[in-house]
Amino acid sequence: MTDADTPYVRVNARVVGRVQGVGYRFFAQRHASAQGLPGYVRNLPDGSVEVVAEGPRPALLRYLDALNQGPSGADVAQVAVTWEAARGDLSGFRLRY
Repeated sequence: MTDADTPYVRVNARVVGRVQGVGYRFFAQRHASAQGLPGYVRNLPDGSVEVVAEGPRPALLRYLDALNQGPSGADVAQVAVTWEAARGDLSGFRLRY
């Protein structure tokens, strides 16, 4: 079974640690694009980062592995993940402010 054969789902992730001011959003965008995932990433006022993406579960699991690593300079303490049904309302992967 390939990623294209699996149903789409949505992942909401909140990334905690030293993840602002270290290029984390650009890292998240680059890795989402590499997996072909639409969604967005944005900094939150509490210092965490929110990531929302949709796609086949295997691609999202690979993406979450990358988010747990982060770019050099980041120190990811936790990635809290919530899964839900895909909504189909995302196109491309964007940085939100």
